[in-house]
Amino acid sequence: MTPNEVFEFAKKNGAKAVDIRFMDFPGVWQHFTAPMHELDEASFEDGFGFDGSSIRGWQPINASDMLVIPDPATAKMDPFFEEPTLVLIGNIVDPITREKYTRDPRNIAQKAEAYLQSTGIGDVAYIGPEAEFFIFDDIRFMSERNMAYYEIDSVEGVWNSGRDERPNLGYKPRHKEGYFPVPPMDKFHDMRTEMMLMLESLGIDIECQHHEVATGGQAEIDMRFKPLLQMSDQLVWFKYVIKNVAYKHGRTVTFMPKPMFEDNGSGMHTHISIWQDGNPLFAGDKYAGVSQDALYAIGGIIKHCKALCAITNPTTNSYKRLVPGFEAPVNLAYSSRNRSASVRIPMYSTSPKAKRIEFRSPDPSCNGYMAFSAILMAVLDGIENKIDPGDPLDKDIYSLSPEELADVESTPASLEEALEALDNDRDFLLKGDVFTPDVIDKWIEYKTESEINEIKLRPHPHEFFLYYDI
Repeated sequence: MTPNEVFEFAKKNGAKAVDIRFMDFPGVWQHFTAPMHELDEASFEDGFGFDGSSIRGWQPINASDMLVIPDPATAKMDPFFEEPTLVLIGNIVDPITREKYTRDPRNIAQKAEAYLQSTGIGDVAYIGPEAEFFIFDDIRFMSERNMAYYEIDSVEGVWNSGRDERPNLGYKPRHKEGYFPVPPMDKFHDMRTEMMLMLESLGIDIECQHHEVATGGQAEIDMRFKPLLQMSDQLVWFKYVIKNVAYKHGRTVTFMPKPMFEDNGSGMHTHISIWQDGNPLFAGDKYAGVSQDALYAIGGIIKHCKALCAITNPTTNSYKRLVPGFEAPVNLAYSSRNRSASVRIPMYSTSPKAKRIEFRSPDPSCNGYMAFSAILMAVLDGIENKIDPGDPLDKDIYSLSPEELADVESTPASLEEALEALDNDRDFLLKGDVFTPDVIDKWIEYKTESEINEIKLRPHPHEFFLYYDI
């Protein structure tokens, strides 16, 4: 849309207010609202001022003034606010220099798309994430100096099979048996359908929705692939809609990768393909029907996977999911069908247009703008430097001997290890000024001080179980 089209759209929908949104550094949507009359044609150049020092990981207090400039192409009507409200996603700029802000995740995604085009390799990168999540009935947690706990509850939780629910009607998915059962075992079908249809009403194309493997309400709704920036915008709408629909029904949603012990965690398998002039570049006559460039792209992901994990798996909780020896995709290898490999080549279709690679390690706690950009940069580095991914791993990994497994590297074992890998392997991200040294340094600093050290300092409840009587 142009600014004039935005005004027509707002008038047609009776908008009384405008909500300006942007993504903070860790990956949470932020917003403020103004009366509709405050938005005029100049707003799309002059922007709106805000305090950048109050946004996590951004400005110091002595240089706090920032501008957010709304992008007219992002206009949508909010489906939840009581009063009709126009929503615009904005780009962050410095109010003095008018330069785009390096730590604005959306700016990183825009630069990643521009860098792709500058290489001549392709003109569009399509991204298709599969973001899993849990729908819970109740969540309680506390972390104090003298106590720490969390407690999850769900009508679907198998742990409630003996609870007096007056009456308890059963049909609670057993551990690791939640994949695809029909109602009444699947108790959230109608809610997921409401989420799906609301996303579609916002112009977000959905392929399907279904229950996922874990007990306790694990779910998945798949968006159809879109160009990188568009999908990054869609992912924040996706999380917003899903959380708010659940909240409306008295439920709560989390995108934490591993909220429950001894059951499947939530991943975000991310499909990527590169096209040029309407032609898919990853279709060919090599292994599993892909091109040589696709194999080089896989080589780039495998080579840089440990550094990528600092961005695609950016929480300490992420590494409760990425644990070797279980079903998580921790093995730095590729395969056409092996789901424990970090990279898979989907075989659902033989159409050249469907050929893509699937990076399975990421999880939905990530900042999509940064994660998709980092994945693209690894893919491009693989193609530019012709990085050989080696032979595919088509064997059952769990049946491999220790000698065979010794040659297969794994994803990092912790966020701290991933950040160290990022610090040592960052050059591929710096190409085209997509990620700047300032962004990477601040990311490492923020994650270390605000998350890793905070977890390190606190006793874990299970330590009392293990050690109290020592």
